[in-house]
Amino acid sequence: MDGQRNVPRRHTPADVLIIGAGAAGGVLAKELAEAGFTVVVLEAGPHWVPERDFVSDERGAEQLYWTDPRVTTGRDPIELGANVTGKGVGGSTVHYSMVALRMHESDFMVGTLGGVAHDWPIRYEDLEPYYERVETELGISGPVRWPWSPHRRGPYPYREHPLNSVAQLFARGCDRLGIRWAPAPIATISARKGDRPPCVYRGFCIYGCSTNAKSSTLVTYIPRAIAAGAEIRAECMATRVNVGPDGRARSVTYLRRLADGHVVEEEQAAELVILSCYSVETPRLLLASAQRGHPDGLANSSGLVGKGLMVHSANIVHGRFPEIVYQYKGPPTLALTQDFYETDDRNDYVRGFTIEPIGPFPIAFAKQVASGLGLWGRELRELMFDYNHYAALGLVGECLPDDENTVTLDPDEKDDHGLAVARVTFGWGENDRRLFRAGADREREILEAAGAEVTWEAEDTSHLMGACRMGDDATTSVVDQWCRTWDVPNLFVCDGSVFVTSSASNPSLTIQAIAARTADYIVNRARTGEFTRRAAGAA
Repeated sequence: MDGQRNVPRRHTPADVLIIGAGAAGGVLAKELAEAGFTVVVLEAGPHWVPERDFVSDERGAEQLYWTDPRVTTGRDPIELGANVTGKGVGGSTVHYSMVALRMHESDFMVGTLGGVAHDWPIRYEDLEPYYERVETELGISGPVRWPWSPHRRGPYPYREHPLNSVAQLFARGCDRLGIRWAPAPIATISARKGDRPPCVYRGFCIYGCSTNAKSSTLVTYIPRAIAAGAEIRAECMATRVNVGPDGRARSVTYLRRLADGHVVEEEQAAELVILSCYSVETPRLLLASAQRGHPDGLANSSGLVGKGLMVHSANIVHGRFPEIVYQYKGPPTLALTQDFYETDDRNDYVRGFTIEPIGPFPIAFAKQVASGLGLWGRELRELMFDYNHYAALGLVGECLPDDENTVTLDPDEKDDHGLAVARVTFGWGENDRRLFRAGADREREILEAAGAEVTWEAEDTSHLMGACRMGDDATTSVVDQWCRTWDVPNLFVCDGSVFVTSSASNPSLTIQAIAARTADYIVNRARTGEFTRRAAGAA
């Protein structure tokens, strides 16, 4: 292996090399390949075939998660793997809950409006046309009437889904309390789209949709990228971005797992390199790429690579109902409220949260019982008999950025390839704690208003963001508004790590809108001759 690393196999240079085939990487690959660039995508996990690989089983779905070794520490260590990352073509979009929300106008101006955190270098208006484009490509199913800002200029591409039993209870509780709610816009189709059938409401959405109704990048953007000539190279783990004497990214070294299980080292050169590995693996790769001229890692002249990691609170309140609920049936989130989204001077915290019904499956439910109620053994087993009587509400609680929350390289722990693993250090701020407490109280009120006999709470987290934030100043950010790193002119970071603030919206749609915008920027710069397109020329 060591000898192979000295002389890695080299491939024909590409115009664009993308690391990661998830939410952002899939969008970038399709948009750039269709624009005439030669595109290669390296993905650390397998190239899934939904009909073959996705099973309606909680344990079986663990193959979809990024469970490689990592170290988690800090005042409030967060759980890594599972619902916060994915491994394989499609990334976490193969197992996410599909909620497709636009960020609000205020989310881009948190510093100006609230005096906390930084403003984004872009505004909602900059992303609006890209939100529209992505929603159309994915076939988002959503309501005709959306009571909160921002408002769409027309209907969603597909009609809203009917409410499952948990969403109906949620709506009943909200109505009795005078809380506005709406059917959730979600990335699963409610009518046929091309050769993809509509959702049949089996309920195993977060374990990989085997019918292809879920609009993951695996079944939407990636096939179009391939049709346009992109190469998706699965089972390829990037280990280092190499910079040439001219200060530009020259290539990426990676480890490729062969069909027989052997691992070989290879190298791919490209005119442009884009990292789309998300909020842990992107900073890890930048830091692991320290070299001459970049002793602290690539794109890190500001010292901010790996800093400002954010995670949404997903505090869950469970309520037991006298009737059978069947909480796992249908997509997990079919309704929501954003009535508590914006800063309210009457609160003892700034910013806000979204409340969404969820549908944990039995193993996840049992873990939440154990953590929330401290039940084990016979007591846990007896409560599990009531599983089908429960409904749960989850929070998407905004977390303020803090540069003490970091992703670094662990000095001691190595992975199977001898590479330093990511060390994630995290702690909630006081504003975060007050906000999450208020959100859980609202969840409990809604469940009780809907008729819950008893409620209890379990802490949880979801959605990583930040650690390579964008900005308009090279000293206070890692990338500019186009996701281009300040330090290496042909190196881009385009994924959830560029988020400046977390908002209280599920981030996938914004990640994809940012990727579509970045792709347009690259295409436009190619027209000026700054970037080349070997396959189609510079026209």
